[in-house]
Amino acid sequence: MSTAIAAGLGGIVGASNVEIRPAALVPYRTDATFGFSGIPWAVVRPACVEEVSRVLAWANQRGVPVVPRGAGTSLAAGAVPIRGGIVLALTRMNRIVSIDPVDLTAVVQPGVTTQDLARAVGEHGLHYPPDPGSQRVSTMGGNVATNAGGLHGLKYGNTGGYVLGVQAVLADGEVIRAGGRLLKDVAGYDLVRLLTGSEGTLAVLTEMTLALRPAPAASTTALAYFADLESASDAVRGVISAGILPATLEFLDAKCIQSVDAYAHLGLDTTAGAMLLFGDDGSDAEVRRTVSAMAEVMHAHGASSVQVATAAAESEALLTARRCALPALARLGGATMLEDVGVPRSRLPELVRRIDAIAERHKVIMATFGHAGDGNAHPVGCFDPADPGQRARVTAAFDDIFATAVELGGTITGEHGVGAAKLPYLQAQLGRQQIALLARIKHAFDPEGILNPGKLGS
Repeated sequence: MSTAIAAGLGGIVGASNVEIRPAALVPYRTDATFGFSGIPWAVVRPACVEEVSRVLAWANQRGVPVVPRGAGTSLAAGAVPIRGGIVLALTRMNRIVSIDPVDLTAVVQPGVTTQDLARAVGEHGLHYPPDPGSQRVSTMGGNVATNAGGLHGLKYGNTGGYVLGVQAVLADGEVIRAGGRLLKDVAGYDLVRLLTGSEGTLAVLTEMTLALRPAPAASTTALAYFADLESASDAVRGVISAGILPATLEFLDAKCIQSVDAYAHLGLDTTAGAMLLFGDDGSDAEVRRTVSAMAEVMHAHGASSVQVATAAAESEALLTARRCALPALARLGGATMLEDVGVPRSRLPELVRRIDAIAERHKVIMATFGHAGDGNAHPVGCFDPADPGQRARVTAAFDDIFATAVELGGTITGEHGVGAAKLPYLQAQLGRQQIALLARIKHAFDPEGILNPGKLGS
């Protein structure tokens, strides 16, 4: 089959852009999700929408699975070829087509990295707010396909709020456009919203039109320490009740604080039970006012200390405490399973308490950080990958955590997506009827079931 793929698709994308050598396929067997792998038959690297169209038409006629892939940073096994087939690597399509400072839009291909887009629009005095933790390497195609979030999600929302239009290729090779450059457009079904977050199961995104904002004049970050997460959560409620919608409102539990400080030597208070990282952006006066007001709320709710950055470098250093949480925690066991659950903001303390109890019951090391402002928590299981017993206990603990999130009125995924990793848990949240509806939508777009099989709608 691999030889036939190379022969059939080499004429479309060029022989050098079809890879079938076993050693070269190894990096494409996995993504950033621990414990999931598949063996692709080939990797195909198209350079334009016409090539994507012809590749999909070829695959559809032969029933060959196609797994779209960007940088492979998925944390839900969304880019793993669990049923073989073609990995459609879109990283060659990495052009920023246009930036329009008047319409406040950017048009990008799927292989553009989040960071490169942010830098490019910044040169025009503009701002692209979504900032997933993998922004240095993650690509816009993957961000849109998973409706990625980030540290600024409370104030600015997820990626989906910035997708105005898409160009996409259906399973049979048909090229469609949905949406465009308009902020208001309610003509027909909202296919842009349907394709955003569809994880490559309905179509392959080949171009996105994104909304931009004027760049804020200033931004500042601060942190506050608390005796426990309950006190920190009270402070979060205090901030929201005061009518403040900060750009950043993140939390780390005690294990995260200790691990991050041991890893990055930031001088954090390792005796604290919880830490809130908060901040805002906007005009100089607005930022000073809101950060000062938030600091007062932190003190009023029992913060043992509050530290406000006084310069951009110091602000970035504080953000490092949140961004390096995952690599810091990896040192606790050698490997990590990072998950992503969400509950209503008011129930976050209960969720974290129950995560701790679940970890204790299963005798595993578990730490939690995440987005305090929107109730999105990232529990991290740390374990020795050479010990099958440890890995099995961590997996069992996450079974309980997903069930707990749904029980608390929450979700099994706030921003990472479902992929293959969370598909077994999806029905518990959505119910049998909605799962059947997803399957009918999938069949309407992809009757042969070739697009990212084993994921949503499969």
